[in-house]
Amino acid sequence: MAVTVGKVFLAQPCTSASFIANGKHVHRSSFGFAANPGAAPLRHSWTVVRAQERPTWLPGLDPPPYLNGTLAGDYGFDPLGLGEDPESLKWFVQAELVHCRFAMAGVAGILFTDLLRVTGISNLPVWYEAGAVKFGFASTKTLFIVQMILMGFVETKRYMDIVNPGSQAKEGAFLGIEAAFEGLEPGYPGGPILNPLGLAKDIKNAHDWKLKEIKNGRLAMIAMLGIFVQASVTHAGPIDNLVEHLSNPWHKTIVQTLANSSS
Repeated sequence: MAVTVGKVFLAQPCTSASFIANGKHVHRSSFGFAANPGAAPLRHSWTVVRAQERPTWLPGLDPPPYLNGTLAGDYGFDPLGLGEDPESLKWFVQAELVHCRFAMAGVAGILFTDLLRVTGISNLPVWYEAGAVKFGFASTKTLFIVQMILMGFVETKRYMDIVNPGSQAKEGAFLGIEAAFEGLEPGYPGGPILNPLGLAKDIKNAHDWKLKEIKNGRLAMIAMLGIFVQASVTHAGPIDNLVEHLSNPWHKTIVQTLANSSS
């Protein structure tokens, strides 16, 4: 019987087979039912004999129709139905990409600087206090204004490319250096600056690269959540937490840490 939930049906030819049973010539179809011995064997009739499972976040789940598997990392997860509107879904896809990339950069930056701090290679503050550090080359207000201008410019260009795909790759759209960025499609810029290794030049057929990025990005967002919780509970960086855990793995775990923090 073909299963309908979360599956894509594939039609295959139904073949037949013959064998000797109890001294009689018995003809069976591919389903195992005995056919009429006097009838000619049917060897090329088509029927639905199996279904190919589509990976979903919950096994056996029937994914919503608007999540048809074409998006990178689409496992049918939308319990609140937020993506029913195609325009909203387009924005959510771009928002997830941006959050994934910031999370990957954040996790890498926190771990790297924390490692330098713990090993004594550099006198850096713990990551959650880095924002309060005063820099000698510029005031906090100046740095904030510069960041707002730069980030505002980049985000505006990204927004314009989403609204009108390809518009930011036209000549004169980016100070005459459009070719250095060479937008591939909304959310996936390229060129020698943002794609120096030349990966996924054919972005339309780069599903594997997109899937790898979105999976690593989602993992990074979970990691960032864990780092936030660790900092709130232990008031220490992730490398400090790791070193403490390794010093006594059976007694210094998340269970004991949360139990001690609540007492």
